[in-house]
Amino acid sequence: MTQENSRLDVSQNFVQTREAHRTELVQDYVEVILDLTELYGEARLVDIAKRLGVAHPTVSKALKKMETEGLVVLKPYRALRLTAEGEALAKQCRERHHTVVAFLLALGVEPDTAEIEAEGIEHHVGERTLGLMAKFAAERRG
Repeated sequence: MTQENSRLDVSQNFVQTREAHRTELVQDYVEVILDLTELYGEARLVDIAKRLGVAHPTVSKALKKMETEGLVVLKPYRALRLTAEGEALAKQCRERHHTVVAFLLALGVEPDTAEIEAEGIEHHVGERTLGLMAKFAAERRG
């Protein structure tokens, strides 16, 4: 393998990371919407903004984009809701989060720290690695 080919191969290492960065905000939003809907029976823009620690216009812009992607249904002066596709994505994200938290706990990470750090890791770990994390956590639980 030439040095040039080696550099090209290395550049592929960043493809997964770029894709994770592109989708992580949407994943956080659908997960928060699902949490709020289950907790309060509805998800409102103001509650999403508060939960994510961002301004209302930021949430509004993100939700409009998510509506065009078929993940949420927006109606003026009403609570928003996830589409079937949005709900499926939210549940998948929640499961990834729980898997990463369980793995970190199995390593001995404190629960509060595991929750915080899982927020970043869950978006960047590949499916194979996630499966290995789940297996490791399950083996440690015995």
